[in-house]
Amino acid sequence: MKKPILFIALVLLSFSSLWGQKPINTAFFEAADRFFQQNVQNGLVRYAGLSDNPDLKYLLKRVTQADLSGADPLTTQAFYINAYNLHVINAAAQRYPLQSVQEVTGFFDRRKVAVAGEELTLNQLEKNKLLKAFGDPRYHFVLVCGAVGCPPIIDRAYRPETLEQQLEQQARLALNDPNFIRVGDDKTEISQIFQWYPGDFGGSTTKIVEYINRYRETPIGSKIGYYDYDWKLNDLGDGSSSELIDPTKSNNASRYVVSAAIPKGGIEAKLFNNLYTQRTGDSETLTDRSTFLTGLFSFVYGVNNRFNVGFDARYRQVRNGLATDSPLAVFNPENSAVARTGLTAIGPKVRIAPFPALKNFSVQSSFVFSTGDDLAGTPDRPYIDWNGATWWTQFFNDFSVGNNFSIFTEVDFLWEDIGNGDNGNINRVSTPATLIFSYFPNPKTTFYALGGYSPFWQTEFDYFAQGGLGAKYQFTPNFELELLYTAFTNKGLRSSNGRAATYNLGVRYSLF
Repeated sequence: MKKPILFIALVLLSFSSLWGQKPINTAFFEAADRFFQQNVQNGLVRYAGLSDNPDLKYLLKRVTQADLSGADPLTTQAFYINAYNLHVINAAAQRYPLQSVQEVTGFFDRRKVAVAGEELTLNQLEKNKLLKAFGDPRYHFVLVCGAVGCPPIIDRAYRPETLEQQLEQQARLALNDPNFIRVGDDKTEISQIFQWYPGDFGGSTTKIVEYINRYRETPIGSKIGYYDYDWKLNDLGDGSSSELIDPTKSNNASRYVVSAAIPKGGIEAKLFNNLYTQRTGDSETLTDRSTFLTGLFSFVYGVNNRFNVGFDARYRQVRNGLATDSPLAVFNPENSAVARTGLTAIGPKVRIAPFPALKNFSVQSSFVFSTGDDLAGTPDRPYIDWNGATWWTQFFNDFSVGNNFSIFTEVDFLWEDIGNGDNGNINRVSTPATLIFSYFPNPKTTFYALGGYSPFWQTEFDYFAQGGLGAKYQFTPNFELELLYTAFTNKGLRSSNGRAATYNLGVRYSLF
C-alpha cells in the first residue's frame, strides 16, 4: 500500500512543479515584442498607465515562473535582458509620476524581483546572470536602467534568433551616437558606464578607447573624460501631446523639485540659515541696527510616496546696536540686554501630495512650540522669538517652462504666538505669497529670482515685501548648496526710511 501512495505523491509533486514553472518559448518573446512596440517610442517609455497594464502583469508572471533548465545560451541571455528591462519599467511605473529612478530607495541594489524562481536585485540580475555568466560587454548597450543617460531602449524584445545581430547593432548605434560619445576639440567625453565597469571593456583607458573604436565610424583619440550621467526618467509622457520630450536638451527634468513629496523610505534634511539685518532711526538719520540669525533645521521621512512626516527646529541669535555696527557681530553669541541666543522652537510637520496627477503640488504643515522663557523680550532681554506656538501651513506648486525654466509658487497660512495675544486671543495671522522664476543652465545649477509679499491680518494692518536673487548647486544627487540675497521692506521701515536685507545660506541632504 505504501508504494502506490508514494508513487501518487511523486506524480502530484511533479505536476505541481510543472504548474509553477514553465519553459520559456516563442510565446514569451512575441508578447514582450508587442508590449515594447506599444509602449516605447524614440527610446522613451510611456510609463503613465502601466502600473495596471495587463500585458505587463502577464509578462512579469511569465518572468517569475520561467524554467530555464533546458534553455540554450541564446534563449537564456535574451530572457534575462528582457526580464531586466521589464522589471525596470514596472518598478518605475508603480511609483509614477517620478523624475528619476534614484528617487526610489535601493532601486538597483536593495529591491528584489522574482526572476525564474529566484529573488534577485536588478544589480544581481545584471552582474551575476549576464555579465559574469556570459561576459559580453554589449549588455551595457541593451540593459536600460530607466534613465536618459542609458543607451535608448528599443521598441522590440530581444529574441534568441536575432540576439547577436541586436547586440551588435545597439553597440554600434550607441558608440556612434554624438550624445553618448561626445567628441570635442581637445578630448572626448564618454559615458560613466565605462568608468563604472572598466573591466568589462579591457580595464585600461587604452583598452576602453580600442573597444569604442571597434564600432566607431570615426575613431576617437586617446584623451578621454567622463560626463555626468543623466538620471532623469526616460519618460515619453502620457501621450496627450504630439510633441515628444527631447531628453538631450532638457536640464529642467533632472532637477530637484521642492514642491514634490519625497518617495517612500526616503529622507531629506535641510538647514536654512537666514541673516536678517535692518537699520532704523528717524526719517533722516539711521541710528540703530537689529540683526537676527535664524537657523531652521527641517527633517522629513517618506512614509509613502504621497505622505511624509518629520519635524522643524529653530535656532536664533539676535543683536541690537548702533547702525554703524557690523551685521556679523550677531555671530558673537551672548545673552545680555542687547544680545541673545538659543534654540527657540521645535515641533512636528507633515507633507502631503494630495493629487496623484499633480506630482509637483504639495501641502506642508508644521506646528512648533516655544522652548524658552520670555522669548518675546523683557526690559533686560531683547526679543528673540514668540512666546507662543506657531502653526505654519504652506501650499507649494511648481511648473516647468520648456527645457530650462520653471515657475515656483507658494502661498502660506501663518499663525504666530498662538494663545499669547490680548486676552489669550490670536496674536498675528499672515498669508505670505512667494513667486520664484528659475533658470537651469545645466542639470546641476539653478539661478533664480524671488519676489514675496505678506499682509498681516491684525487690528493695525502691516505687511512686508522682499525681492532677491539666488543660486543653487547640486554637488551630488544627494547634496545641494543654496545662496540667496533679498532686499526687504515693511510698513515701519518705509515710514522711517529704514533699510533691511537678508543673506541666506541653505544646505540640503537627501537620500531617496
